[in-house]
Amino acid sequence: MSTTRNQLLKIATTLVKNHGFTREALSYSALYLPGPAALQQPLSEPAISALFGTGDSARVTLINAWLDEGILQMSNVPSPTFRHVLRARLEYNREVLGHLPEAFALLCSPEQGLPPLDPRPAIEHAAKIANETCKITKDQSIQLDWYARRASLATIYIAAELHQLKSPQTANMFLDDLLDNSDRFGSVFREAQVFSSYVFKSWDGILRSKGFW
Repeated sequence: MSTTRNQLLKIATTLVKNHGFTREALSYSALYLPGPAALQQPLSEPAISALFGTGDSARVTLINAWLDEGILQMSNVPSPTFRHVLRARLEYNREVLGHLPEAFALLCSPEQGLPPLDPRPAIEHAAKIANETCKITKDQSIQLDWYARRASLATIYIAAELHQLKSPQTANMFLDDLLDNSDRFGSVFREAQVFSSYVFKSWDGILRSKGFW
């Protein structure tokens, strides 16, 4: 069952571009299982809940699987520099940009009620990308430089991703500018501002989409 669940989840990540981070995407994944394992009908709601979680928990499971797949895709860059790897990660977003604000807001929102939000998923998202970037590029930073490098890359990436949500066509130029002027992101206060803006903008998107204001 675990193998089938993982297959369904991986397939569902490819359906997000058409169905969003929804239980529907998880449901349709059953139609694309390889060979004779493919089902003739989408998964039922009880089956989705049993495999991936009830309510929005299933959507969160899909979001996290999609984010994990993005980490894996970063290693396919032929010329692994910071710039090329982070550009590749932004490219991974491109097909689902319209769904990302709601997805990120869902990750950071409480299970019940309205804000305050939990910023940890946003920080973990950026930290994983920064850490993987350093791993792929074989960055040799040690001790305090090790942390500084990852904090800087995390901040740069998340700022570029925010920009991408508003202006996809200029996201790479924006990323390049940040990388070329990375010293401006040296302080913890500045990083906190970027992360807070990231969470707020994502939450603002889901509230507006659901008619809260």
